[in-house]
Amino acid sequence: MSEPVVDYGLCIGCGACVDFCPEVFELRDEKAWVIETATCDSCDCEEIITLCPVDAIEILG
Repeated sequence: MSEPVVDYGLCIGCGACVDFCPEVFELRDEKAWVIETATCDSCDCEEIITLCPVDAIEILG
């Protein structure tokens, strides 16, 4: 199973990942957080990586 990881040092809180996959991401304290990895197969994780304007998301697995 693929698991997204957010680099909080890079994240600017734009919300692109939340808009694309709200089942997996949410914004907290102006940063993206992974809230549920069990549903991660519901979206295209590779597209999440390309949507992030600062390359703060990596997919493990």
